[in-house]
Amino acid sequence: MTRTLALELAVQDPAGVRIAAEIGAARVELATALALGGLTPSPGTVELALAAAADGPEVHVLIRPRAGDFHYDADELAVAERDVRHAIAAGAAGVVIGVLDAAGRLDREAVARLRDAAGGAPVTLHRAIDVTADPVATLRTARELGLRRVLTSGGASAAIDGIDTLRALVAAAEGAIEVMAGSGVDVASAPVLAETGIDALHFSAKRTVVAEGGVRMGSASDGVGGYEVTDRDIAVAIRDALPGRDR
Repeated sequence: MTRTLALELAVQDPAGVRIAAEIGAARVELATALALGGLTPSPGTVELALAAAADGPEVHVLIRPRAGDFHYDADELAVAERDVRHAIAAGAAGVVIGVLDAAGRLDREAVARLRDAAGGAPVTLHRAIDVTADPVATLRTARELGLRRVLTSGGASAAIDGIDTLRALVAAAEGAIEVMAGSGVDVASAPVLAETGIDALHFSAKRTVVAEGGVRMGSASDGVGGYEVTDRDIAVAIRDALPGRDR
């Protein structure tokens, strides 16, 4: 029986959700500020993304209270817990989380707290796994905690450079937790990553938009530079690069 590779598109708005539906993605990871690695989207963004999804892809909401590392203080965890509850109450199919302790290991207590806040909805461990010392051990911990899947680049900046670790993660998962590869996925790397045995492929297919005429009003550092959107043609090209995908 041929295994079907699930596609997940990282999006920031309803337009991205509609592109995900067009390419046949199973899920979207809904976030804001992908240029910062992704942050928790606003309630309005969640509401409109869910409306755009209709009978299309599942909407999984990224819960990340700030940029930077993944070791959060009590206030940040409290915000994250409430954001999980709000996302699920709004109708999200699941959430995407990650919390590390002061030593850089997966924080079992904090992750369990956020998992419980999701009320049984699927929980994905995001790329916090990639900054732990032993991603395979972290995957096993996530599996013990009952998380549905991990999003990982195999500990590398780009998933294609972590391909050996991705294979080790697939073996360690033993089918009990899904392994989804992501980071820097493009037309060239997508089919190679698909051959590792991963369950899903995550990509953003984004491009940067600048002011009309190419003139930037300020810079990214002062908040008025370009911004990123999901590019339909890039998303279609990545999908079509995968063997056996329906067009």
